[in-house]
Amino acid sequence: MLLTHYGHSCVLVDTGTARILVDPGAFSAGFEGLTGLDAILVTHQHADHVVPERLDALRRGNPSPRLFVDSQTATQLSLDAETVAPGETLAIGGSRVEVIGTGDHAVIHPDVPVVRNNGYLVDGSLLHPGDAFVPVDRPVDTLLLPTGAPWLKASEAVDYLRAVAPRVAVPIHEAVLANPAMHYGLFTNLAPEGTTVTVAERERPLPL
Repeated sequence: MLLTHYGHSCVLVDTGTARILVDPGAFSAGFEGLTGLDAILVTHQHADHVVPERLDALRRGNPSPRLFVDSQTATQLSLDAETVAPGETLAIGGSRVEVIGTGDHAVIHPDVPVVRNNGYLVDGSLLHPGDAFVPVDRPVDTLLLPTGAPWLKASEAVDYLRAVAPRVAVPIHEAVLANPAMHYGLFTNLAPEGTTVTVAERERPLPL
């Protein structure tokens, strides 16, 4: 499996049997010219995770990818999309994607409405949680770890890293931080035994 990080929450997962792009949002770049995509997954409706106009451009360059979104995001798009929720399993190319989580975005503040959020587990191996500390009930090889957000405390991210205890943790959702390396160092120093924190160089495929 190859992982390519395009900044913030946007990643390309190439499983060898499917090319899956997740969260092509406003804080990410470099993915616009991708071709050969089998699917585009959106975790939730916030602009740093999905921009409808950028989806339009991706669909023009990739005439056949399936687009999977949560129920609230679907109402904001003019494109044909498949609505999915936790508990469903998707067959994409030769890969299996499970939609997991509670279905809700993490709480930003009690006065901010909570939106829907899908976590995606690819081939039982790689977890993209979106904007929530999605619980898992099995070992996960690779965790894409949210690093900084209005809803996130660094200590909570460390606790989530320890709870999941993946073989590899790749920090994502870093664009809101002036110095994300500070958080990367915290994760490295406080990671559970057996977990390696690996920062993916932007737009450079990382073998997993």
